Amino acid sequence: MIVADLQTPALVIDATAFTHNITTMAQARPGSSLRPHVKAHKCTALAQSQFAAGHTAFCAATPKEILGMAHAGLGDDLLLANETLDVARLQAMAKITPSVTIAVDSDETIAVAARAGIQRVLIDVNVGLPRCGCRPKDAGRLGDLARSRGLEVRGVMGYEGHAVGVVPRIERTAICEASMEQLAIAHRLVGGDVVSAGGTGTFDISPIPSEIQAGSYALMDTAYSQLDIPFRQALWISTTVISARSHYAVGDCGLKALGMDHGLPTIADHDVMLCSDEHITFTPAARIGSKMMIAPAHVDPTAAYHDVFHVADGPGLEAHIIDAWPINLRGW
Repeated sequence: MIVADLQTPALVIDATAFTHNITTMAQARPGSSLRPHVKAHKCTALAQSQFAAGHTAFCAATPKEILGMAHAGLGDDLLLANETLDVARLQAMAKITPSVTIAVDSDETIAVAARAGIQRVLIDVNVGLPRCGCRPKDAGRLGDLARSRGLEVRGVMGYEGHAVGVVPRIERTAICEASMEQLAIAHRLVGGDVVSAGGTGTFDISPIPSEIQAGSYALMDTAYSQLDIPFRQALWISTTVISARSHYAVGDCGLKALGMDHGLPTIADHDVMLCSDEHITFTPAARIGSKMMIAPAHVDPTAAYHDVFHVADGPGLEAHIIDAWPINLRGW
């Protein structure tokens, strides 16, 4: 089977570009200096490739991702880089051996983690992105509180998500460095061996983190492709042209198959006009029944819409399908 034979919309990995990305990151951030984030792909088969490249510690965004990674034999050092107050899910993670580490950022998250039997935590610090995380100056108190509840505090984590996608490197660097200074302050107050931070866009900027939580680098998307980073577009969606007029065509791939929070996807030599629930409209027109390859703007939600990655031996519609990887960590 070749890519053009797939039922559409179909999520396709170019194995050549994927291998380049895995190898390039393993050389830049070897071993435990990278903690791949499985939220980007939600696929234990893909994570096996990252493990084979020397990365034995992983982080995740959902309890299901953590449990699935452990079930797949990839549980050497798992971090839930997110807060949860769900006792049942925490108890399920507490049963994993070796112990799972989770992020905490408040008295409440510490209390429920201890009650559920969690053993190890990182203090999550807000370093500029208005999401989870405590104030840097509060990190020491929370670390002491966690230890008083019998938890091992491994260190701190923080995510400079407001920096990772900034296109000019000089601006991205300045924002990242300011954020990492805040994380360093928190780490001095908390202690521990782990300073966990970063993403694909900032993987090579700051010396402060002991590990980088990058995920999108493995597959890439059009948002990250605008940056000066050494990774290639490896993720594509095949679509079939189902309707056409003199000046535009419509493919069978829309909002329910594409992550759109980073903007419109792209099609080589065409301009995308709009996406609706099940359709992508683009110019110039193409023949009804022909296939097109779409590059998504944001890899993480795009992967979450699909059941399987079709792995091809190269780019384009004529590449041969050589494997299929279930996207088996979807959901919560």
